[in-house]
Amino acid sequence: MNPPIFKNFYGSVASFILCIQSLSCAMAQNWPAGPVHMIVPFQAGGSTDFLARTLAQRFSERVQQTVIVENRPGANGTVGASYVAKSLGDGLNLLLVQAGFASNASLYKSNTFDPVKDLTPVSLLASGPLVLTVNVNLPVKNVKELIALAKAKSGEINFGSAGTGSLPHLAPELFNLMAGTKMTHIPYKGSGPALNDVIGGQVPVYYMNLVLSLPYLKAGKLKALAVTSLTRSPIAPEIPTLAESGLAGYDMSTWYGILVSSKTPKGIVNKISQDLAAVLHESAMTEKFYSDGVSVVAGTPEQFQEFLTHETLKFAKIIQSAGIKASD
Repeated sequence: MNPPIFKNFYGSVASFILCIQSLSCAMAQNWPAGPVHMIVPFQAGGSTDFLARTLAQRFSERVQQTVIVENRPGANGTVGASYVAKSLGDGLNLLLVQAGFASNASLYKSNTFDPVKDLTPVSLLASGPLVLTVNVNLPVKNVKELIALAKAKSGEINFGSAGTGSLPHLAPELFNLMAGTKMTHIPYKGSGPALNDVIGGQVPVYYMNLVLSLPYLKAGKLKALAVTSLTRSPIAPEIPTLAESGLAGYDMSTWYGILVSSKTPKGIVNKISQDLAAVLHESAMTEKFYSDGVSVVAGTPEQFQEFLTHETLKFAKIIQSAGIKASD
């Protein structure tokens, strides 16, 4: 039997825990207490920015507060991520990231923040394939011909990306590893400049958002060789996968998710996650995302944490194998 002093101690601890839980719940019920800032750590005009603006309008109606989309680009999203990581734990700054975020822990060792410890996953939003596009003047019609050309001109074929460690960078690095080629990375500050240069012929290869590519494909300004997912996209079923084009097992899909400062109480994290799920599962939003080439995959903070851990490890292996440095 525990002495009275221990009973009082355990009782005090239990009361304290209940108090913290009650406070967290009360804060969650009052969230959001002001305008919500949805931080996009990339330039305006890219796929992440488009998704944020699509989501922000309906999310604003759901939470009955203004939702402001704010672009804070730089260093593969780490500038915007750092801003949110250092923000107050009030849940009013939401970081909307894409798949390249999972590479930052391996690339930026000297960050002023830790992307794992200082940010808390809230919800995975959606996922979908990239498409391997090439300049119309590149003399290839399919993936096998691109592999042959890249091997014949080792190191001479360039590919563009939205920045070091972004998915359009890691996808062709995985291609290099699996195909035994050596195409050279040309990083840009955002997807817009990279797209302009692949159309203009400055770089011949670029992995990009499938739906954003469609107008350029239809206009004959780009050629599509394959999508990066294991199965063909219903948006463009005529485009084969890399897996069926000679690189068996190739799988690299883009995804989007929301994180907040790790100082944010669990109750608020859950509340944001629930509100996001409610909006994402609306038929109008699901159809809108589908038309943008991605499928809704809203889930719990715990599910996003598990997924993010898996992606971080996968990208770490690619980065190590390819010898990628943040200064590339």
